[in-house]
Amino acid sequence: MKNSQFIVFITVVLTIYLIGNLYIFFKGYNVIPPTRLNRTLYIIIFLALATTFFTGRILESIHSSVFADILNTIGGFWMGFLLYGFLFLLLSDIAGLLLKITGIINTQTFPDYRKWSFAIAMMLSALFIAGGFINALIPVVRKYNLTIEKPADGINNLRIAAVSDIHLGSIIRKRSMKKLSLMLDRIKPDVIFLLGDIVDGDLGPVLRGDLLKYFHEPATRFGLYGITGNHEFIGGAERTITYIESKGIRLLKDEKIVLPGGIQVYGRLDSYSFRFKNKNRLTLEELMKDADHSKPIILLDHQPSHLEESEKAGADLQLSGHTHNGQMWPLNYITKRLFEVSCGYLKKGNTQIIVSSGFGLWGPRIRSGSRPEVMLIDIRFTNGQ
Repeated sequence: MKNSQFIVFITVVLTIYLIGNLYIFFKGYNVIPPTRLNRTLYIIIFLALATTFFTGRILESIHSSVFADILNTIGGFWMGFLLYGFLFLLLSDIAGLLLKITGIINTQTFPDYRKWSFAIAMMLSALFIAGGFINALIPVVRKYNLTIEKPADGINNLRIAAVSDIHLGSIIRKRSMKKLSLMLDRIKPDVIFLLGDIVDGDLGPVLRGDLLKYFHEPATRFGLYGITGNHEFIGGAERTITYIESKGIRLLKDEKIVLPGGIQVYGRLDSYSFRFKNKNRLTLEELMKDADHSKPIILLDHQPSHLEESEKAGADLQLSGHTHNGQMWPLNYITKRLFEVSCGYLKKGNTQIIVSSGFGLWGPRIRSGSRPEVMLIDIRFTNGQ
């Protein structure tokens, strides 16, 4: 990423984060008992929580440790609290304004309203976070049944297991990898596709526990393949890709492989390769110039952007991830506006597109706007008649 872009991005993120924290801080500061001890303790605890995530990330980049993992976990929960605390307090302020305008509450009763609304907002935030935490621990298998109107010589059906956005690191660790391995073993796929963001970012927490060694690939007919996501480049592509491939995962980096039956699988480099490596990925036209359009074509692309290009290139099926479907409500409504399909199935012309909400998560270990998932895709091939 260019320095100017990085500076703008960081400035925007920090500004939003600062405004949210200040809003919640002053709401709490104004309702706690106004003694020097109470307010001093409040300031110390609030500052510690508000800076924990960034402190953990900085420590992680310097030296990976369990302590940095703990800070990242606490900081992630604080980010969730920041989102829901801000939303519920903002709603309480709007409600309070309307109640004052209508005369239901007055100047004398407003301090009581402010205390109770703050307490209720905090309780609701805690409930949303607790529910989202439990939800994040229970991945599901999302099933799709598709037909591709093309022949695959000698193969009538193909069972695909597709997993996106594992985000191995300080939050997603060996227990999640063991659970993923068991889920894949139960569904018995013919081929497994990992759709990018296998690693969260900095490779330190992954190497410290050699986390990918806990991923046990089930026996498949056609193997295991993956592609890069944006986070593979954020954390340093050379080290990250080398580590992933050392575990027997074949990453397709603007490459094509042909499965039995003439089933063509194209794997794209993530578009972030340019921002971090100054390396443009191939256009779909360049990548698929040798495609045999009489046989099935499957495209793996981490980010579900510019889907019209996939349709124009003649892909029969595109598999993507990246969006997390917002991960936390109401952010899923934002991703639905940003992407033509944020999660689930879409058909454009003859191209079928499926976007996963992902198996892991980024930041907070909270999923309140989507379910963690493994996609199970059963494809039936026909002779096109």
